[in-house]
Amino acid sequence: MKFGMRKVSWKKSFSAKTSGKYKRRLKKALIPGYGQKGMGIFHPKRKLYNQIYRKTTFSIWDLLKSKKRK
Repeated sequence: MKFGMRKVSWKKSFSAKTSGKYKRRLKKALIPGYGQKGMGIFHPKRKLYNQIYRKTTFSIWDLLKSKKRK
């Protein structure tokens, strides 16, 4: 399990910001229940791992957001 700051991948970040919107819209139209809360019941191990990972790591964007609020 990782603790601390995540490494930034500019390539993946750009890809997520540009193509992800359309992929999510398409999947939401085709797959019932896609993107709704509680879908982790199908993969309980993955759900638990992701919950812990989100609480124990942070990104550079999280640091910049906290400075803007002050």
